[in-house]
Amino acid sequence: MIPTALSATRILVVGDVMLDRYWFGEVSRISPEAPVPIVRIERREERLGGAANVARNAAALGAQTGLLGVVGQDEAGNAVEHMLADLKIDSYLNRDAAISTIIKLRVIGRQQQLLRVDFEEPPTDTVLRDKLTRFNALLPEYDVIVLSDYAKGSLVNVAEMIASAKRLGKRILVDPKGDDFSPYAGASVLTPNKSELKRIVGAWKTEAELTAKAQRLRIALGLEALLLTRSDEGMTLYTEQEALHFPAMAREVYDVSGAGDTVIATMAIMLGGGMSLPDAVSFANRAGGIVVGKLGTATVTKEELFL
Repeated sequence: MIPTALSATRILVVGDVMLDRYWFGEVSRISPEAPVPIVRIERREERLGGAANVARNAAALGAQTGLLGVVGQDEAGNAVEHMLADLKIDSYLNRDAAISTIIKLRVIGRQQQLLRVDFEEPPTDTVLRDKLTRFNALLPEYDVIVLSDYAKGSLVNVAEMIASAKRLGKRILVDPKGDDFSPYAGASVLTPNKSELKRIVGAWKTEAELTAKAQRLRIALGLEALLLTRSDEGMTLYTEQEALHFPAMAREVYDVSGAGDTVIATMAIMLGGGMSLPDAVSFANRAGGIVVGKLGTATVTKEELFL
């Protein structure tokens, strides 16, 4: 049964907004100019990426969703705005005329990704200051705040954002990046993957050593919980009370891109709907298992999740 509280949950997603472009084509020969395949493009698709994909996942599950981020004053930025409107996501995008919208272009041939081309520039300081002001104004309207950091420059003020949200008693979930997690101190939950956590705490040889390192980091950052996503090993939730493991639920892994976005969006909605952390993570784990069976930055529906 689908909980009715989902549609009442208000989620504000903040972070690096991207446009994912997919070019699909046929590969029948190798280029005479270099040992690379020639792809004859037959179909093109555009999808929301980065923080916009987190918002897309939240909206797909029925939450009232807002997205705060930065795009360029360009055609790609217009495309992002139109897709948000189609999904009924409240758009609070700051337009920065000095940059181009972040684009990840993937070329697909024979059902395989052959190439990815990235276009990206960090936002200007003026636009980032405007974004922080807007964030503070929006805070009272939302239940749960999701900070989606792809290290593209939109979350340089993340420490101030967490402090403001914490003062208002908001649940704050962060998908972290980089070599320093200290700016995320005071958040409710951090959701690093294995490589991201290893960069911060170092390698581990045993489960006990991993638990000790994860718990030390959780305590040092003042987190309610740390959720480690472990790919085919599932997820582990570290709280003050316990380390709780959730085995992987994917039946067939087709594409892992965007799976972390699905996980954090699902967990945010479940927490906003009043679920306990372990129950919220259980549903997020299930959602992640579903979405990796789809191509590209996909979403999970309420019907799929609550079968």
